[in-house]
Amino acid sequence: MKHVLISIGAALCIGLPGEAALAAETDAAAAEFPYESVDVTLQPMRALIERYAADRRNLDRFYDAPMSPRGFERRERFLRSWLYTLEATDFETLDPDGRIDYVLFRNELRYRLRALEHELEKQTQIRGLIAFAPLIVELQDDRRQLEPIDAELIAARIAALADGIEAAQETVKAGAGDDAESARDDRAGYGKPVAYRAARMVDRLRQTLQGWYEFYAGYDPIFTWWVAEPYKEVDTQLAEYAKLIRKRLVGIDDDADDEPDEPIIGDPIGRDELLTRLDLEMIPYTPEELLAIARRELAWCRAEMLRAAEALGFGDDWRAALEHVKSQHVGPGEQPQLVRDLAWEAVEFLEARDLVTIPELCKETWRMEMMSPQRQKTSPYFLGGEVIMVAYPTQDMAHGDKLMSMRGNNIHFARATVHHELIPGHHLQGFMTRRHRTHRRTFSTPFWGEGWALYWEMLLWDLGFPQSPENRIGMLFWRTHRCARIIFSLSFHLGQMSPQEAIEFLIENVGHERNNATAEVRRSVSGVYGPLYQAAYMLGGLQLRALHRELVEAGRMTNREFHDAVLMQNSIPIEMVRAALTGEPVRRDHEPAWRFYGEVEAAEPSDPD
Repeated sequence: MKHVLISIGAALCIGLPGEAALAAETDAAAAEFPYESVDVTLQPMRALIERYAADRRNLDRFYDAPMSPRGFERRERFLRSWLYTLEATDFETLDPDGRIDYVLFRNELRYRLRALEHELEKQTQIRGLIAFAPLIVELQDDRRQLEPIDAELIAARIAALADGIEAAQETVKAGAGDDAESARDDRAGYGKPVAYRAARMVDRLRQTLQGWYEFYAGYDPIFTWWVAEPYKEVDTQLAEYAKLIRKRLVGIDDDADDEPDEPIIGDPIGRDELLTRLDLEMIPYTPEELLAIARRELAWCRAEMLRAAEALGFGDDWRAALEHVKSQHVGPGEQPQLVRDLAWEAVEFLEARDLVTIPELCKETWRMEMMSPQRQKTSPYFLGGEVIMVAYPTQDMAHGDKLMSMRGNNIHFARATVHHELIPGHHLQGFMTRRHRTHRRTFSTPFWGEGWALYWEMLLWDLGFPQSPENRIGMLFWRTHRCARIIFSLSFHLGQMSPQEAIEFLIENVGHERNNATAEVRRSVSGVYGPLYQAAYMLGGLQLRALHRELVEAGRMTNREFHDAVLMQNSIPIEMVRAALTGEPVRRDHEPAWRFYGEVEAAEPSDPD
């Protein structure tokens, strides 16, 4: 291991002004990373990556107070120490696999440092609404450090916290007017996404304070005597304040009985952060170029949809053809049997053509569960992996919701989805990533994860998997959907499309049921998934398709060799998969450069304001 780290001192010279600073930084980094503690039985880069991943998880669990300056500083120091350590590695002694790991690790560290900056900027935007937050953060940080407490002094600080929350409430009331309608005119100076972010942060702060209080209460009788009543008051205030922000600044009334589904309030990240995340994914296209790619693919889908509609006798009325396909669903209680049959149909198709290795245990051990009605509000279709979650109506759903669920999970849509979720899609992926180059799961990316499953939709189309016009429409529905995901998700984060406009876009251009379109947009912009996640399906699929052309169609690999090799690289940016499979040399200073879709004409970037 030592031969990898012999240059730590030299690497630490980067960016330091003088000998004293250099010595201090060198000592800090050496203390941060004693190389003897890595697993010397592993390959050098794998040992470093596994140690880094374990250490980062420890830090995240320990520094769990939101908006903590101590946590921010500690994470930044941790990341810079690892970046210095990585720079000290003797790159030339690494084998090709190790060089790819090096580039992936460097990419990860650079991204996380930039992500800290983006997060700090977001926190700055909401500080005016939560000026009282530092006290809660400090209490939790001190608890983690096991600092001694003075119960009487803490009671006084909690009482002061109550005054701070009350002052914040009065400010919101004065700035936003007396009803939720005023949230629309932004009188308080905060846009809805920022205000909603602040409300969520108040909820997190309340949860943090609750954990802090329960650590001492009851176990320390003096603490409980002094702090119990002030804490109860503050806990109530925090709950009420979060509701106040949502009602007055966002337009969400937590107490309303006549609105079962709250409005969709996303949080656009802006073009700069999109570029940061595209750099992490090694995508050398701008957001505007990706939108142009999506529109080109959408045009192809529309042309194919019209051909299928004509074959069914609907002329150029693709919506009528889609309605015909949606009506072909199984009855209540019959969906699990359909999913099982479709799963085995896909496996037989793959094995008959020797397309990919499917281990027997992988075929044997996938499982099925039914999705709850509540979860179907955000995930109206299948979810998959080792467990496929089947969306279909339950008896307690409203009649209209039952019909939408059955129509949206019809036979032909399902036939194009089951293989995406199971084999050769997510189940096979998960099976392989738990067995090959497992250290690379640190770099997991939806461009590989979702892109692989979407790539198979494309390849199966090319190989004649759809047997009828209805089958083709089922596959085209999803392929159109992936194009639309790029368009509405990137447009949303660029500030060019609202959630409601995204819903209408899906209904008009893809043919979604309204409930399903709403659930899709809610899931996409709520923050549950990363901002590039929805774009990753089609874009990752196009990357793998381009690589397939380069290696399989050019005769350099068989289908089975290619697909097995992709799976064994684990979930990493596909540009690095390409480097591994083509054998192209990887440079220490590698930057994304693979224009997998060729050159693209795109609109000029819009004004970020």
